[in-house]
Amino acid sequence: MNLSQDWAALSRGLTEVLHPTAPPLAITFSAAVPGGVARTAEAPVAGCVFWMRGVDSTFATVAEDHAGCSVGSVTHGFKTIEDVVGNDDVATLLGSGWVTPEMVPHIPVVTERPGAVTYGPLAHTPVDPDVVLIRLTAKSLMVLSDAVPGLRIEGKPQCHIVAIAKEQGEIAASVGCMLSRVRTQMASTEMTCAIPASKLAQLVDDVRRTAEIDAVVARYAAAQLA
Repeated sequence: MNLSQDWAALSRGLTEVLHPTAPPLAITFSAAVPGGVARTAEAPVAGCVFWMRGVDSTFATVAEDHAGCSVGSVTHGFKTIEDVVGNDDVATLLGSGWVTPEMVPHIPVVTERPGAVTYGPLAHTPVDPDVVLIRLTAKSLMVLSDAVPGLRIEGKPQCHIVAIAKEQGEIAASVGCMLSRVRTQMASTEMTCAIPASKLAQLVDDVRRTAEIDAVVARYAAAQLA
């Protein structure tokens, strides 16, 4: 299969300048499981858990694989709010005040129901992704925010940044959410960022220029400190 970009090179470039805490992840929405890609053998989990698994190998998921989290099923387009409103996890989130009924209609979602979502290392993706997801430190987010003026910073639920990147074409970072942090065991020092794959090449160039400027300032500050 011919790829539209050298995703391996872009993965290296992104890693060299931002130093993410895990390899960049390719996320691809499709009408069916792509040919040559195996479906996950895991029991149903939250979609954000696949972010952690996908840095090691490429696999496809379908709606029932995401059944471990009603919120993620909605943000990824597999379900509608009406489909999940009676589920136990939704009742708990609403009952605790973690989200309110007024917030729910404003949560970004993938609008077209996918047949499959594929996850895997960007460096080895067999298909052109829709979204690239990276896990960042505060320092790498600092560099990213300088490179992307007005960078969108989101909160709960963490998974909706994937929908923002896919549907709205915006780069969106997230401080994370407690639901996802517990399920994924993501480190307290980590944050996430979802990047429209179509904007990745330009972003790598922009971040590289920003990192070079930061290096000048860092050398100056280090000399003063010495």
